[in-house]
Parts: sequence; C-alpha cells; structure tokens
Amino acid sequence: MTSQQEVEKLKSELMGLFHYIKRVREEIAAISRPAEKDYHFKSMADQLDAIVAATEKATNTIMATVEKNGALIADLRTRVDDPVLDKLIENSNIIFEACSFQDITGQRVNKVVKSIKYVEERISSIVTVWGKAALEEVEVMENKKTEDEKLIHGPQHEGEGLDQSTIDALFD
Repeated sequence: MTSQQEVEKLKSELMGLFHYIKRVREEIAAISRPAEKDYHFKSMADQLDAIVAATEKATNTIMATVEKNGALIADLRTRVDDPVLDKLIENSNIIFEACSFQDITGQRVNKVVKSIKYVEERISSIVTVWGKAALEEVEVMENKKTEDEKLIHGPQHEGEGLDQSTIDALFD
C-alpha cells in the first residue's frame, strides 16, 4: 500500500469513527432529554417498582382470603363430613403454592431495576464528560406516539391520575 493509499484509508476510518461518535451523541442526547416523561429511566424503574408492589399486595390479599376460607372449611368440617372439604383444602394449598410467583417475580424485577439504574448511571457519566450544554445542542429525532398511545395514561401511581369516584361519576 502506498503512502497516499494509507492516508486515504486513515481518513476514511476517521470519518467513519466521527460519524459513529456523532450518532452515539445523538442517542445519548435523546436518552438524557426524551420528549415524554414516561421514557426517563427513573420512570421505568418506578413503573417496575409499582409492579412489584401491586403483585405483592394482590398476593397478600389472595393468601389472606385463602386462609379465611381455610378457617371456614375447618369450622364446616366439625359439622359436616364430606370428602369435598378435602378437595377444597387441596385446592387452597395449590393456590398458596402458586402465590410463590410473587417473590420470584419481585426478585427478577429488582434485577432489571438494578440494571436500568446501572445504565442510567453510565449515561449520566457520559453526559457529564460530553457536557450537558453540548448535548442540548444536538438535534434529537422526535419520538411520536401513535393515536392509541396518546390515549393511554395508566395505570397511575398512588396519588396520580383520576380516583375511582371521579371515574364512577363519568358513568353516572
């Protein structure tokens, strides 16, 4: 390869690298200031935390209800000798076992939350290195929502959105 060919190859490689870095900056700028608040990393972690809390609450309600049913079955057994009661107890045990999904799901979601927070920290570091002002000058492609996405606003976190009485009033 001649010296001129090497220079041209080097220029080509540098231009490719320049375009790649420019694209990375655009992506980092888009992540650091998304058009919708729902696309922020913190919002994603909050949504996942809300999933864990909701499944835990639902699981506790299910298990408490099954326990109450167990007490009713035990009381009924003192007055009635029926093999159906054994089947009801067996079904209750199956429900209890199935509720163990919540703990496993919570553990997995917490791993995802940690990963999201790790990526968020890395991106924050890159934003610091490049400078927030420099990234704010980068043109970001607009992320447009579909018509259906514009209508979807739920489920909401505690204290956000409409409460049940307001929703009921809409149907009255």
